[in-house]
Amino acid sequence: MQLIDTHCHIHFSDYGLDPLEVIADAHSEGVSDLICVGCTITDSKLGIAFAKRKDHIWAAVGLHPHEAARYINDEKSLQELRDYAGKPKVVAIGEVGLDYYYEHSPKEAQKELLRFQLSLAQEHGLPVIFHVREAFDDFWSIYDDFKVPGVIHSFSAGVKEVNEIVQRGLYVGLNGIMTFTKNQDQLDAARAIPLSKIVLETDAPYLTPTPYRGTICQPKHVATTAEFLSNLRHESLEDFARATTQNAQALFNLR
Repeated sequence: MQLIDTHCHIHFSDYGLDPLEVIADAHSEGVSDLICVGCTITDSKLGIAFAKRKDHIWAAVGLHPHEAARYINDEKSLQELRDYAGKPKVVAIGEVGLDYYYEHSPKEAQKELLRFQLSLAQEHGLPVIFHVREAFDDFWSIYDDFKVPGVIHSFSAGVKEVNEIVQRGLYVGLNGIMTFTKNQDQLDAARAIPLSKIVLETDAPYLTPTPYRGTICQPKHVATTAEFLSNLRHESLEDFARATTQNAQALFNLR
C-alpha cells in the first residue's frame, strides 16, 4: 500500500524529531513521498535544501497569510520567493491563502499577498496549496480571477464548501482533524468529497491523529488517517490509498 503525505513541516528548525528517522519511519508505513511546505522565506528555503537531500521528498514554497503584514512590502523577500519557485523539486506554491479566524495580518494585506502568489503559480505552472479559514467568500472572489489547480489544505468546513471546491476542480486535503473532530458537519463533508478529489496530509508536527494525540505528528501518521477515512466512507483501505496517491501524483506531478 502506497500513501503520500502532501503537507508536512518536518524541515522546520524546531520540528522536535530527527527528520531522517521520521522519513525512514514513514517509508516503513508505506508513505512513499512527502511534500515539505513553506510558510516563510526562511522555511521555504529550508524546504528546498531538505528536498535535495533525499529522493521522494519535495518542496512547496510560499508565504502563509499570517505573514502577510511582514512580507507584502518587502520586495527583496518577494523576489526571493520568485526565485525559489523555479528551483528543482519545487512542486507547488504554498501554503498561501486567507485566515480570518486569527487575522494575524490585516485582511487587505492577506488578499494582496494571495494575489501575488497566485500570479507566481501561473507564471511557473505550479499548483497551489491553500490555507483558508473562515474566509471562503473573499477567497473565492480572488481565486476565480486565477483558477489555478490546487488543494484546500487541512479542510475543516462543511458540505457547502466541499461543493464549491469540487465545482472548481480543486482537491481537498484531509488530515488528523477528521479522527478527533466532534463536528458532524465536518465528518459529513469528508464523506461527501468525491474520492477523485481527496489527497492526504498530516500537517506534521500539528494535528496528530487519534490515537496518538499528545505526541508530535509525523508523516507516518497519514496511514492512521487513511484507515479512519476509508472506514468513515465505507471504502476499502486499498482502494482509498490507491486513489488518494494517484490524486497526489497527478496534482503535484510527482514522478
